[in-house]
Amino acid sequence: MVSMRIVSLLPSATEIVYALGLGNELVGVSHECDFPDGVKTKIVLTNAEINSEQPSGAIDTAVKESVHKGVGIYHLDQEMLKKADPDIILTQELCDVCAVSFSEVKQAARILDGDRKIVSLEPKTLADILDNIKTVGEITDRRGEAAKLIGELQQRIDKVKSMTKDVDFRPTTLCLDWMDPPYAAGHWIPEMVEIAGGVDSFGIKGKASVEINWEKVVEVDPERIIVMPCGFDIPRVLKEINVLKSVKGWSQINAVRNSRAYASDGNSYFSRPGPRVVTGLEILAEIIQPDYFIDVAPPRSYEWI
Repeated sequence: MVSMRIVSLLPSATEIVYALGLGNELVGVSHECDFPDGVKTKIVLTNAEINSEQPSGAIDTAVKESVHKGVGIYHLDQEMLKKADPDIILTQELCDVCAVSFSEVKQAARILDGDRKIVSLEPKTLADILDNIKTVGEITDRRGEAAKLIGELQQRIDKVKSMTKDVDFRPTTLCLDWMDPPYAAGHWIPEMVEIAGGVDSFGIKGKASVEINWEKVVEVDPERIIVMPCGFDIPRVLKEINVLKSVKGWSQINAVRNSRAYASDGNSYFSRPGPRVVTGLEILAEIIQPDYFIDVAPPRSYEWI
């Protein structure tokens, strides 16, 4: 196989690279790439203008102000990119809030000599995520490894589908992609809820996450709530849980009243369109259909709130 130098500016792409056995070829990553452990030895090429340790309401305000001003949220260090000297750059155009903008990547790549391949990954559905794995496999000459990984992930998806196809009860479900203000998760999440045996009453399959209002949530009265903010793990969710508990009518929502509201690790299992999204599907299945799925989710991957 031909030796190559890969830069990944997406945590999900980084996970795909490692899953295909290309960890040694990865020479640069984004500041948000934190899995698997080997990524900690790589050159970090990006930084964020917004402090992610702020409360979610302050983060949302800062992001909206940056977008309004036309100012990027993330920045790519051109000198570090030149030092990494990649043959392949994995990036995205789907969301400027999720990663450095595609236009900035293209602009920065001009400082590199010779022909460099910039690959934009744009998944909106589970099928798109699997197709992205195929794409990375093709451009890195890891077609066999990609096909094997896709087959294993598809088998797990199909297993969940087969176990929920005839369920009698499909609970209404809210997946929160952000807490303050509340956003209903979109793209692949509503599809995952459906496969897991629920009905997503707020998100739109294949579309971006949408801001919602609590009055509507209380009115719909969902039977399951999964809090999975983009970039947050469970401790980070619980740190701001009073944002939810202070909502008028929160304690009377069906899911809360019946102990069916959960904090989950959105950062690992839901926000990143990589291999671990299938683990996210299994987590949802255990939450939404607990009588059918027992101990299929990783330990401590969700917590009752």
